[in-house]
Amino acid sequence: MPLFLRTRARHLRERMDDPACDPARLHATYARFGAVNRLFAGWGVLYCRLLRPRLSPGGRYRLLDIGFGGGDIPHQLVRWAERDGVTLEVTAIDPDPRALHYARTLPPSPRVRFERAHSSELVARGERFDVVISNHLLHHLSDAELRGLCADSVALGEVALHNDIARADVAYLGFAALTAPFFRGSYITPDGLTSVRRAFTPEELEALVPAPWRVLRPYPYRLLLSYGL
Repeated sequence: MPLFLRTRARHLRERMDDPACDPARLHATYARFGAVNRLFAGWGVLYCRLLRPRLSPGGRYRLLDIGFGGGDIPHQLVRWAERDGVTLEVTAIDPDPRALHYARTLPPSPRVRFERAHSSELVARGERFDVVISNHLLHHLSDAELRGLCADSVALGEVALHNDIARADVAYLGFAALTAPFFRGSYITPDGLTSVRRAFTPEELEALVPAPWRVLRPYPYRLLLSYGL
């Protein structure tokens, strides 16, 4: 358990979530998400260990990314799948129009479609996917929203992987030390520290989610909420 961050600071809000935040700093934040995710999120290992074994060469699969942020992860997953001889078609959703505007400035891929939407809207449309994922989304959610995400994920996908931070003192101090010198001009460091303070511990997350959801700990100071594995 954390010593100094014992209580989840759910009242805090990230600066980039403010509609009136500085557009230039917001753009810089989206542009740097790819580097931050490569450093901290670990999707390369998650893909190799958990996703690739479920993807048959020559097969075609649908994946949903909820809360795509800077849009880097959908493109990366498509590239890894293509390398392995798999066709992966990604629908990536985010309710923030600014995220959609940024994602549409990225080099396009015929396998990635970005959309402004909530997961509940896709449930209402009767959409269905082989895999549902999110990255750094859980800590943004209230308890009720988290349960709603779980319900939507089950309705939408065969397998779900929600990858996030675990709240810990070392994670807070380490993120500050590793990012502050390199990500000036963006919200990466202040919002990342807010994210750690808002994040769940494994025990808190386990107490909130219903069976058969599982809380895995793939790396130190990381959580993976999984379904269907």
